[in-house]
Amino acid sequence: MSTLLRTVGGAAALGAAGLGWAGLVERNWFTLRRFTVPVLPRGARPLRILQISDLHLMPAQQRKIEWVRGLAGLAPDLVVNTGDNLAALDSVPGALRAMEPLLEVPGVFVMGSNDYYAPVPKNPARYLTRRHAQAPPGRTLLPVEDLRAGMVAGGWTDLDNARTTVRVGGTELELVGTDDAHIRLDRYSSVAGPASTSAALTIGVTHAPYQRVLDPMAADGARLIIAGHTHGGQLALPVYGALVTNCDLPTNRAKGLSRWWPGAGSTPSSRAPADAAWLHVSAGLGTSPYAPVRFACRPEATLLTLLPR
Repeated sequence: MSTLLRTVGGAAALGAAGLGWAGLVERNWFTLRRFTVPVLPRGARPLRILQISDLHLMPAQQRKIEWVRGLAGLAPDLVVNTGDNLAALDSVPGALRAMEPLLEVPGVFVMGSNDYYAPVPKNPARYLTRRHAQAPPGRTLLPVEDLRAGMVAGGWTDLDNARTTVRVGGTELELVGTDDAHIRLDRYSSVAGPASTSAALTIGVTHAPYQRVLDPMAADGARLIIAGHTHGGQLALPVYGALVTNCDLPTNRAKGLSRWWPGAGSTPSSRAPADAAWLHVSAGLGTSPYAPVRFACRPEATLLTLLPR
């Protein structure tokens, strides 16, 4: 009996330590990921894209605000914000303050469900089920139009179900985006079409990387697709990785850089065709205020350096 009690007590202590780490340390241990992506034409100069995603900002999170502001020191050529910036009715001023120095740089954005709707308490166990991928009805509306107006006033382009071109560093880029597929606001068909032949690169941007968005983007010739939403699984297992993605993206692509092509499914990137798109999914910088933990999945922003093929 004493051995059993020691075993149970040890497991409980280990669990408490893990929960303390996930809730007090790791969720605030922000990091910058760096990847190189060979997608530009030969002879093009490298371009640096900074991706910000899933802030889920509460007004009191001053450390997170200042950390994001400091990313302007990276001097990116383009900023891509992939949504879920807000976590409360009064989060817009803090979110715009966080992005203020970055608004000096050309940028684009799409919205996520947590820009439209406030988070709600839920059973944490639902995160491990597919039911969690359904946005619950009756949620409080957030001031998304104030956020949108602030970013547009700062010079960024709204890519929600939109297509545009931008010139950065002397290179013309085409960007095509969708509103959040997680709450079925995506309308890729309204902006679908072959990649521009005059642009050096077509980039797809979406919040939630559902396959119904990724597949047509890749088929149309987007050679880089940028998304967020998954939180990298948020609660991951060391070595194994994410347990869930909160959408229909396979867990082996829950965060980081991989390859994507129509019908890729769970096929490993090593078997990608030569013309497959590069897919980057950010694990994001925040969590729901009702699930403020991360384990084996640090909050992150990403600097993508685009290089000639």
